Amino acid sequence: MSTAPAQSWRGVATEDTDTDDLTVSTSLALAARSRALLGSLVRPHRHWAWVALVLAVAESVAALAGPLLIAAAIDTGVPAALQGRTGPVVWIAIAYTAAGVASAGLRAAFLLIAGRVGQDILLDLRTRVFRHVQRLSVSFHERYTSGRVISRLTSDLDSLSELLQQGLDELLFSLLSIVTVTVVLLYLDLPLAVVVLVGFGPLLALTRWYRRRSAASYRTNRTAIAEVVVAFVESMNGIRAVQAYRRERRNTEIMDEVGGRYRDSNARAAGLLATYASTLRAVGNVTLVVVLGYGAHRVSGGALQIGVLTAFVLYLRRLYGPLDQLAMFLNSYQSASAALEKLSGLLQEPLAVEEPAEPVALSAHAAGAVHFNGVEFAYSSAPERTVLHHLDLAVPAGQVVAVVGATGAGKSTVAKLLARFYDPTAGAITLDGVDLRALSEADLRRSVVLVTQESFLFGGSVLDNIALGRPGATRDEVEAAARAVGAWAFIEALPDGIDTDVRKRGGRLSAGQRQLVAFARAFLADPAVLLLDEATSSMDVPSERTVQAALETVLQARTAVIIAHRLSTVLIADRVLVVDGGRVVEDGSPAELVAAGGAFAELHAQWEHSLA
Repeated sequence: MSTAPAQSWRGVATEDTDTDDLTVSTSLALAARSRALLGSLVRPHRHWAWVALVLAVAESVAALAGPLLIAAAIDTGVPAALQGRTGPVVWIAIAYTAAGVASAGLRAAFLLIAGRVGQDILLDLRTRVFRHVQRLSVSFHERYTSGRVISRLTSDLDSLSELLQQGLDELLFSLLSIVTVTVVLLYLDLPLAVVVLVGFGPLLALTRWYRRRSAASYRTNRTAIAEVVVAFVESMNGIRAVQAYRRERRNTEIMDEVGGRYRDSNARAAGLLATYASTLRAVGNVTLVVVLGYGAHRVSGGALQIGVLTAFVLYLRRLYGPLDQLAMFLNSYQSASAALEKLSGLLQEPLAVEEPAEPVALSAHAAGAVHFNGVEFAYSSAPERTVLHHLDLAVPAGQVVAVVGATGAGKSTVAKLLARFYDPTAGAITLDGVDLRALSEADLRRSVVLVTQESFLFGGSVLDNIALGRPGATRDEVEAAARAVGAWAFIEALPDGIDTDVRKRGGRLSAGQRQLVAFARAFLADPAVLLLDEATSSMDVPSERTVQAALETVLQARTAVIIAHRLSTVLIADRVLVVDGGRVVEDGSPAELVAAGGAFAELHAQWEHSLA
């Protein structure tokens, strides 16, 4: 049994760990959080929900009239007809038909309104999750895979959709039927009704058992399906590596393993439902037999009319039919509850990098002066390992600084902190004297732009991808940016020029071409500070030469921090920082550091040797 404190419920839900052994307090916290989310989703639609409830009650009342009318026909209408008076039978038939038409019409209206409300709730939830996930920090996305997010937005929402579209309908009409039928049974014959109520005791105990067991089962089920989606997404995203290294068999083994766990969790859930539903039906059948036997005995003794017994049996069947539906609802409910726990946990995930409540305004034309004041940093995945140690660094506005060092020395961390993908563990980073944590996101993203080696492009035209740098830019401005970085030559040669669709992740373009588009995007954004994190690493020699020439224009009168291994890029910098073990060990101009004969001089010598 887990001994985790109740405060750990947030992590349990968002990390998709096994939740079979949750403590009682943790389970209650999860349930409370889920109810709060559901309440916030339903609240805007409560007026239509009340209309749907009224329609459901009216439909239940209309449906309830049927057996009473049949009893009246048997005990009153038929004897009257045998005496030549057909009026009562005719009126009973008309009333039965009217009740049936009214029931059908009211149900159709209920389904239309409930269906619309359910879809509105799902849209609201889907939008909330998507919006929140986009705002979560890079550190969150590094530990919470895209496959899990996809699972939240697909299989978990599907479970909620099933509950909203069918489950709630079944619950509402089942509860109304059970309540109204029970009242009518008590009205028709109290002794027979007592027999039925005695059978409710085992059913209540059985329902409590099922809810407890199935809750744990479906939590495991939601985790299992997330693992399946993660495995699939990872395999498809890495399909080139899969085929190049013949990993198909291993990936199939992994899919079989996680798929097997998902199958087993479904089988356990199905087994629980089968036990619950079959026992429920057995209790109902036994009760029906007892009622028929006892009722027949009372009819033979003249204590009960046969029409009343007939109506009682018809109502009793209407009582256990909804109980079967209630079993199916509980199945959907437990699945949806587990899904809602995962979704509410994701929505509760805190923003590691939050926008200030009262941001400090930055000048529309920021100068770009950057200061690192005693900055220390450790990634949350390894808090015991400090990546940057008390970094003090002043970069004047307009200076181009190159940061070099071995892999893992902390170079890229400098760029990520300056882009505020993370906040320092200690110390502060300022832009024009303003702490980055005090800037609004709009000011920060307008003033600081990061270009990485990934050069991610979205599906759509080249024009659309460059315009991301400044969405309000005109076509002429986008084309000017492309020319400035030397991208226009290849863009012009594309089938539709700048309107050519680059396809998924820019797959229509080469790695070098994608990087040129990313440079054009950054140039169009015209930031005060430009961060280049290995931005030329994926380029061939001709593309690199084109970009090197373009960088002279891009970096002009702009603060820049260049993270690079290629010294051809580093040498255009005004200043070079050599980082080792999270500390700056050398600082000076490229010429000064070469002359000093230190680590940078060694890198420079190796680079010159490679050119020979």
